[in-house]
Amino acid sequence: MAGIRDIEVVVFDVLGTLVDEPGGLRAALREALPASGEAAVDDLLALWQQHREDEQRRIRQGLRPYAGTEVIDAEAARRVAGRAGLADPAVIARLATAGRRLPPWPDSVAGLEQLARRFPLIGLSNAGRTALLHLNAHAGLRWHQALSAEAVQAYKPAPEVYRLALDAAGCPPERVLMVAAHAWDLRGAQAVGMRTAHVRRPVGDPPSSTDAFDGRFDELARLVSSLTGGQVASG
Repeated sequence: MAGIRDIEVVVFDVLGTLVDEPGGLRAALREALPASGEAAVDDLLALWQQHREDEQRRIRQGLRPYAGTEVIDAEAARRVAGRAGLADPAVIARLATAGRRLPPWPDSVAGLEQLARRFPLIGLSNAGRTALLHLNAHAGLRWHQALSAEAVQAYKPAPEVYRLALDAAGCPPERVLMVAAHAWDLRGAQAVGMRTAHVRRPVGDPPSSTDAFDGRFDELARLVSSLTGGQVASG
């Protein structure tokens, strides 16, 4: 795969692409419910994720007024607590903020550090402003600017979220590269003219046979190599 050329600004998705969101939520559930077995924790994680997906979809469809991820996560934490019989308010409150404490993938911090020497980097996340601030600090993610979809009261893949990044980039969309582990996210970026690169992650949404992204990479290091002029191996 040839290197991706003529890029001025690189935009990264955060949840799933640079941090292990399911792994972080699972760890928070184990902390809150230390007596629960793995199967029970997996069921509670699925409940949490389904609530988030359902509510974000309802918001995109206009069936619910915009609510940030911290509101939705607090709802999910209460649902999990009800299912698990957890009644301690302090434990439930801490569980509700699990999205602030997600671990980075092993290559995320080093990859961003390398790219930040060559390109302006923007983080573009569905995570709310406060959650994103704490998450970036916890995971050690280096940005020149971190943008939350909360600023436009929408969730990706709504086009106004990507335009938020394009406005910050200040250059034509064809010179802005969107990087994500989720094909649905990259399709949203393509719809507003951005260039796209898929990085494979264990929890990502893989491209379909009909997706025509500018790059597909097995790991972040290969994307970094492509953008910085190093040897590139195809994903």
